[in-house]
Amino acid sequence: MKVTAARKRKNDPEGVRSRILDATARLFQAQGYHATGMRRVMQVTGLSSGALHHHFATKDALALAVIKERVAPVVRETWVDPVRTAGSLGTTVQVVFSEIVRGIEQRKAVAGCPLNNLAMELSFSNPQLREPLRAIFQEWQTTLAARIGATHGGVPMDRAQRMEAASFVISVYSGAMNLAKTAQSALPLRAAARHLKEWLLEQGFSP
Repeated sequence: MKVTAARKRKNDPEGVRSRILDATARLFQAQGYHATGMRRVMQVTGLSSGALHHHFATKDALALAVIKERVAPVVRETWVDPVRTAGSLGTTVQVVFSEIVRGIEQRKAVAGCPLNNLAMELSFSNPQLREPLRAIFQEWQTTLAARIGATHGGVPMDRAQRMEAASFVISVYSGAMNLAKTAQSALPLRAAARHLKEWLLEQGFSP
């Protein structure tokens, strides 16, 4: 039994793959895609070149997996799932902002949104990675649009109008997060949350 257990721990390809993705996601968040080389990933994970390339043949393949398996779940957990299940869009948006601000104040540092960070770095320069990043924004925007509702002040809204409103919410958050990262302060996010709440109420998107 001990030999079997030891062999199982040693031959754990899924565990190794997960460790690579976790480490790379942290490196991308801390220093960006371009500053993170495969050699640095090997140093952090303790893996050989052969072991790393067995799972990810190229850096882009590794980045694609990080985007799909680490960044997308974070956005879903932080934004998409709360918006999809909450009763009030306006209240949910405020709760999301509050949780993000609380995390920043606990860490005493602003690393930025992992999706925004990679999108700003890669969307222009790397078409292969632009599409999966766009897909995450699309899911986020579509979920918000579905919760905005079909009317605005009693006037029917078509899907394009709802998508525009959802895009505005995302833009406010993304811009505020970039300001917060630059200032290393949660104050821009607090201000954005306050004004976004007022805007949602004015637009009739929130009870």
